[in-house]
Amino acid sequence: MRKAYQKHLAIFQENASDPHLTSVQFVTLCALRDNGPSSQAELVKATAVDQATIRGIIDRLKARGLIEVSKDAQDGRKVIMSLLPDGKDVLDAMYPQASLITDLTMEKLNPAERVALLYLLRKISDDDEI
Repeated sequence: MRKAYQKHLAIFQENASDPHLTSVQFVTLCALRDNGPSSQAELVKATAVDQATIRGIIDRLKARGLIEVSKDAQDGRKVIMSLLPDGKDVLDAMYPQASLITDLTMEKLNPAERVALLYLLRKISDDDEI
């Protein structure tokens, strides 16, 4: 599994429309697009990325001007991340590439094997705690 994941990451980096965007940053931007403004805990749950890692991702995305970090209006202790227009632009450019990346990752599989692989990966990763 590690080798397949490493291959997928290499394909992602070779084909990303933004050479500075990592796969984990991409999934974080997608979570913000799909779920709207989110707390760090909500991003951890949506992305399955641990707390320590998500903090670094948030810092890098903020530094690039792709997301905004602000205090929650109801709870001043809570920090909320929101997608900025530049973040949406990065996602818009990545959507066609994401499909290509998936196709390249699974290029050696026939259609039935692709369906089976996706089914099994969902089964492995299905965890109510995430």
